Amino acid sequence: MNKMYITTGTKGYLQQLKNSHPGETMLLLEGEEDAMLLHETAGETVFQEPRAYEVIDAVGPLVGAFVVCNNIPVTDEGRPLFEYRFQQRARLIEQEPGFAAIRVLRPLSNDTYIIMTLWDGKEHFERWQHSQAFAKAHQQGKETKPTGLRLFPRPSYITTYVVAKEG
Repeated sequence: MNKMYITTGTKGYLQQLKNSHPGETMLLLEGEEDAMLLHETAGETVFQEPRAYEVIDAVGPLVGAFVVCNNIPVTDEGRPLFEYRFQQRARLIEQEPGFAAIRVLRPLSNDTYIIMTLWDGKEHFERWQHSQAFAKAHQQGKETKPTGLRLFPRPSYITTYVVAKEG
């Protein structure tokens, strides 16, 4: 099973780190206030102290121009149900114009899952947000009967990044 390792730092430092490991699958992302380097591998990471995740669902190569991370805190007792719901997802996003990839990341050292989608551009993500497929994908959890299980200890939040240009 692949793992995803995430580290943060300055764009310059992360670019050097990426350049020094050309055989590894890495993607450098720039946010409004930070930069983040992703390392997807079945082996060990080259990062010193990364956040570590298991990739429990993956479609497409780690490419794109715009990245959206839906950060979802999940209680320990809620993990099996949350993962089951993702395994049962409609998979409509894969047919969207401009969709490049998705990674569903199970946290190894905290409680926050990351649903990462990669797009050819921000406009493709925004078009999907206003589509019927988006509405259908996001109603799934709402129409099941309540289990009495507390799934989410805090609200989820979105972070967005652009894929850094080489150089």
